[in-house]
Amino acid sequence: MLFRRVVPPRAAKRPQGGGRRRGGDRETLAAIIFVATWGCTWRQLPPVFGPAWPTVYRRFAQWSRDRVWARLHRVIRDELGGRGELDWSRCAIDSVSMRAGKRGPLTGPNPTDRGKVGSKIHLITDRNGLPLSLGISAANMHDSLGLQPLVRGIPPIRTRRGPRRRRPAKLHGDKGYDYDHLRRWLRKRGIRHRIARKGIESSERLGRHRWVVERTVSWLAGCRRLHRRYERKAEHFLAFTAIAASLINYRRHAR
Repeated sequence: MLFRRVVPPRAAKRPQGGGRRRGGDRETLAAIIFVATWGCTWRQLPPVFGPAWPTVYRRFAQWSRDRVWARLHRVIRDELGGRGELDWSRCAIDSVSMRAGKRGPLTGPNPTDRGKVGSKIHLITDRNGLPLSLGISAANMHDSLGLQPLVRGIPPIRTRRGPRRRRPAKLHGDKGYDYDHLRRWLRKRGIRHRIARKGIESSERLGRHRWVVERTVSWLAGCRRLHRRYERKAEHFLAFTAIAASLINYRRHAR
């Protein structure tokens, strides 16, 4: 199981002795995925999973601090890359905003939602729509500011032959990334760009290549916990984003 490669080991017994038996990692992971996909609150977690919801939440918070979900996403990407299922020839970048139920880090007024408080998910996908890099920000952060961190955030991923890879051959983007300094930055790194120009080109001309990232955004919405940001802590919201991306990649891995 891929999750066993990233989850930290746990103590076999309580040092002070006694207490109730703790739920296993498998049951806890199933409960966390249920919350992510169905969008229920922690208190609404069905007892069929075994561990009580406070235990599940504490484990989720601990694993989020330990960056378990980011490591899980990386392991699955390595598995896909080793099997040659990642297509680096045409990658695409985009973002999606959602309203936040609570104010917290990385939240801000959403200019597309009458200034309501929200957050934004930024992502880069390969030609098949598999997430390669993810990030979150306040909803009022411009898309162009997320391009460089996302490209840098692509880890060295295994390939079927040769060394690990972390740079796409070509990157597609909409008019939100139409800045000359971004084009120069991509060229210096050997990445060809196809970014729509404001007032010159229609974004529809890129639709036959950019639709894959828009489809991935709809796949992320399959995790109902991402329909609205309920987490006050940014690391918890980023954890659910990484879980959603891991599920998307794992479905391809399990074919």
